[in-house]
Amino acid sequence: MKTSTTLKWITGGLEAFFSIPILGGIVILSFGWTPLWIMLGLHIITLIFSVREFEGKSGSILGIVTCLVGVIPFLGFALHVATSVVLLIDAARTTAREREEAI
Repeated sequence: MKTSTTLKWITGGLEAFFSIPILGGIVILSFGWTPLWIMLGLHIITLIFSVREFEGKSGSILGIVTCLVGVIPFLGFALHVATSVVLLIDAARTTAREREEAI
């Protein structure tokens, strides 16, 4: 599995966790928005690997935008949901394609 695909599974899962209405908000607020900065770094790293491996970049770009405007309560929730869906679908497609190529 490519590094970018693994990172998309990880960042997509974390975005899905942060989109849990009360729990995700409590974690983000209790750590003083630090999880958003960590996710920003992870999305940038994922984007770099995606570019180097010629994979889809839209989920990582959306993740970067989500981290930057995620401090707005309801908009942040919606963007976390959208980002997690885009990243997980992209990771699933890439994983399926890699398995087909291996056969």
